[in-house]
Amino acid sequence: MSQTTNQSWGGRFSEPTDAFVARFTASVDFDRRLALHDIQGSRAHATMLARVGVLSEEERDAILGGLDEVQAEIEAGTFEWSVALEDVHMNIEARLTEKIGITGKKLHTGRSRNDQVATDIRLFLRDEIDTVAAELTRLREGLIELADREAETIMPGFTHLQTAQPVTFGHHLLAWQEMLARDQERLLDCRKRVNVLPLGAAALAGTTYPIDRHVTAELLGFDRPAENSLDAVSDRDFAIEFTAFASTLLMHLSRMSEELVLWTSAQFDFIDLPDRFCTGSSIMPQKKNPDVPELVRGKTGRVYGHLMGLLTLMKSQPLAYNKDNQEDKEPLFDALTTVQDCLKAFADMVPAIEAKADNMREAARKGFSTATDLADYLVCRGVAFRDAHEIVGQSVAYGLAEGKDLSDMSLEELRRFSDVIEQDVFEVLTLEGSVAARNHIGGTAPDQVRAAAQRAREALAALGRRD
Repeated sequence: MSQTTNQSWGGRFSEPTDAFVARFTASVDFDRRLALHDIQGSRAHATMLARVGVLSEEERDAILGGLDEVQAEIEAGTFEWSVALEDVHMNIEARLTEKIGITGKKLHTGRSRNDQVATDIRLFLRDEIDTVAAELTRLREGLIELADREAETIMPGFTHLQTAQPVTFGHHLLAWQEMLARDQERLLDCRKRVNVLPLGAAALAGTTYPIDRHVTAELLGFDRPAENSLDAVSDRDFAIEFTAFASTLLMHLSRMSEELVLWTSAQFDFIDLPDRFCTGSSIMPQKKNPDVPELVRGKTGRVYGHLMGLLTLMKSQPLAYNKDNQEDKEPLFDALTTVQDCLKAFADMVPAIEAKADNMREAARKGFSTATDLADYLVCRGVAFRDAHEIVGQSVAYGLAEGKDLSDMSLEELRRFSDVIEQDVFEVLTLEGSVAARNHIGGTAPDQVRAAAQRAREALAALGRRD
């Protein structure tokens, strides 16, 4: 074989690959990230081949020993990667053959690079999902503890970014926690479909060798072998599903980021972020910029783009494997890195948030946030809701004209709009009274917030036991 043709497929070619084409089609610059998982899969494949008698025990041991040496070189940073060998698989196999001789060429018996790379990606993604899940758990734990501490801290609740009703800061934080809880369920559900073994599908039709795919699946910790060889090597829906999870998670983190950015502004001044999570301005010395949440908000679009890229990559491919699928790795890798970085930033930052309780409470006093409580008060005294709505609307119009909140009006002023109003109305017009009145599961009463935090802790602990 010519020195200029690839050793894995060059036998039928009469001229070397064009230098540009070799570089254009090579993937080793990015798929080397799969190296340790490629070796992991090769160990299991060699072990299985020996069990079914395709390899001798001596050949198996030589391959396993050689793979150990190759892995040591990779981990030490001394392994020499070659673009001429195209990808991570051929680089490792070539080095193995250099070390142990012709036996190294027997490792590829009964498999193809098609099922090999599909296995590598699944092994890699499975481990990365576990890392993401751990960071997501850490963030949720921080949110739950902060929410418990701030169970009685009153703040305005908003709709349309206009003051609506008073809530507690703890209740608001637990809303974030619920978003993340659903995200984690989606992630763990995705992991189930990742954890299926493609190896043994070979190029597309399986292999004539007497392989035992259940053995390989067990050795690699997969739940089962893939049922169909064509599907096993050609689909990347598991990568799309992970990136869809990542997009939903980043959407939630972006919403949280938006609120953190607003709350740290001078106009809101609801919270303080420690200096270590912020940066300054090169020209305005007073500035303290919330760069971490701003960057998370910005990186959301990056992950959305990876999802669209993967969907578009797969949308027109006929069965089975096509070279297009080489383009699956870079968006997946970048989505994983982005998600892990964003989660780490939030998991580190959230427990350090300091609530400015006085500012939050003062903001909740503005905008007639207890107007609905007054309407409910009237309904409880026999006034039809639509009439109560009209009465409260008139009261608010009066307050706007006089510059008074409902709780600042005298009993005589309130009775101008309805004579069923009595002195006890002020129990519901206070912020504390309004919050405490929502004393049901899912409500913002402090006792309910603490109970919800405890349930969230227990659910998170149960999730860990299930894993």
